[in-house]
Amino acid sequence: MTDHAIREADFRLFLVLWNQRLGLRTPAIHLRMAEWLERGWKTGQKNLLLMAFRSSGKSTVAGLFAAWVLYRKPELRILVLAADFDLAGKMVRNVKRIIERHPLAAYMKPAVPDQWATDRFTVKRMIELRDPSMMARGVSSNITGSRADIIICDDVEVPGTCDTAAKRADLRERLGEIPFVLVPGGMQIYIGTPHNYFSIYAAEARTEIAENTPFLEGFRRLEIPVLDAEENSAWPERFSPQNIAAMRRRSGLNRFESQMMLRPVNIAQGRLDPGLLHVYDEDLYLAKELGALYLGGKKMISASAWWDPAFGAAGGDKSAFAAIFSDEVGDLYLHHLEYIKTTPGDEIDEATQQCRIVAQIARRLMLPSLCVEINGIGKFLPAILRNELARAKAPCAVKEISSRRAKDLRILEAFDTVMAARILHVHRAVLGTPFIGEMREWRPGSSRGHDDGLDAVAGALGQQPVRIKRLYGGGGHGWMKGGQSHRAETGFEV
Repeated sequence: MTDHAIREADFRLFLVLWNQRLGLRTPAIHLRMAEWLERGWKTGQKNLLLMAFRSSGKSTVAGLFAAWVLYRKPELRILVLAADFDLAGKMVRNVKRIIERHPLAAYMKPAVPDQWATDRFTVKRMIELRDPSMMARGVSSNITGSRADIIICDDVEVPGTCDTAAKRADLRERLGEIPFVLVPGGMQIYIGTPHNYFSIYAAEARTEIAENTPFLEGFRRLEIPVLDAEENSAWPERFSPQNIAAMRRRSGLNRFESQMMLRPVNIAQGRLDPGLLHVYDEDLYLAKELGALYLGGKKMISASAWWDPAFGAAGGDKSAFAAIFSDEVGDLYLHHLEYIKTTPGDEIDEATQQCRIVAQIARRLMLPSLCVEINGIGKFLPAILRNELARAKAPCAVKEISSRRAKDLRILEAFDTVMAARILHVHRAVLGTPFIGEMREWRPGSSRGHDDGLDAVAGALGQQPVRIKRLYGGGGHGWMKGGQSHRAETGFEV
C-alpha cells in the first residue's frame, strides 16, 4: 500500500483496522455511525447531532473519528466538551491511545513528551499553532481564548446539568459560547442521549421555556434507538429482545424511553404526567336567552378559581391565578392560568396592580366566586380585591382561605384522582405557561423547582363544585342556576 493510499484511508477502514488490532469484530451499527460522520465531514456539514442509545459505543466511534480526522489533516484542532472535565478527558485519553497503537496513525505521536499530556496533546504537524491538536474541557469551564476547527460535545447533557430549570438555562448559555471558539467554517458535533423533556436534543421547540426554535435547529441528525419501528434491535448481537425487555423492567418506563428510545422525557419518574391531559381550543360563550354558559358545545354547571398571591418574586414564588369550569358529566376544564406580572416603578402599588388583573380575569370569565389564599401577605388583599371587582363591575364573591396543610399533600390530593380518571382538560393557552413544565418537574418532598401554578390549580380543583345563585341567579349573568326544591308524592303512609 502506497503512502498516498495510507493517507487516504476512509473512516470505516480506519475503524475496522482498529477493531482488528483489538481482536474485535465491527458491528453494523458502528459502521453506520462511521459512514454518517465521514459523509458529513467530506460534504462540509458544519453541524451534526448523533443520538444513539446508551452503551451503543457512540462516544467510542466519536473518539475514533477524532483520531481519523487528525490522521487526514494533522493541522486540525479539536476541542472536546463534556458535562465535566473527567468525562471529556476520558475521550482525549482514548484518542491518544488510538494514535499510539493504530497501524495507520502511530507515526503521528510527537517526540516531545510535553506535547502528550493527559488532557491535551499535539500530533506531528507541519505548522506551529498555539492550540493543541486535541484538548478536554468541562462544559462549565472557561474556554474563552481557545480556538478549534472541530468541537465535539460529548454527553454535555446529563442529570447533573439538566435536572433543574436553572441548570438547563445555564447549560444553554454555556453552549452558546461555542460560536466564539469555533473558527469560521468549523464543525460542531453533539453526541448524547436526552435526559429531560426540555432536552437540548429535542427536535421540537419547547415553547414552555420560551423557545421559538429547537436548540439545535439546523443540525443534521442521526438517531439510533435500540428498537426500530418494527421492534428490531439496532445491535442484535449485544441487545437481544430478552435483554431489552429485562432492561425495560429494571430501568422504568421514563428512563428506558429517554436513554434507549431517545424520546425526551424526564428520567426521574414524574408523579404528574401531562400526557394524561386533554387539550382544547374552544372559548366560553354565554347564551343569555338560555341563561347558560357553554364551552364549545358543552354546558358548564360550576366554576372555581384560586389565587395564590406573591410579591416581588423575581426568583422566588410567583403570584398565580387559576380558573376551572366543570360540565354536566363531571369533566373539568382548566380554562385560564395566569402567572401575574406587574409593572415595576408604576405609580400604582403592586398589590393594587395584581388585584386589578385578577378582577379583569374574573369579569372576562364570568366567575361567580374566587378564593384568595390569605396565608402571609394574602390577608391584606381581599379588601383591595373587592374594591377592584366593584370597579370592574364584576359580580364575583371573594372567599378568604387559610391553607394549613402541606403543599405537597394539597397538590397530590387535588391531582391524583382527576389525572387517573383523565377528566382534566386544559386550554391550549395554558400550554404556553410554565404549568406543563411544573408538572414534569414536580417531585413530592423536593424543594427544587417551582410549583406555583400547580398550587393554584390544586386550590381551584379543591373548590369544585361551586354554585352561587345569589349573585348569578338574578342580576348577574345567570349561567350557574341553583337547584330548585321539589316535593315528591310518594303515595306512602308512614
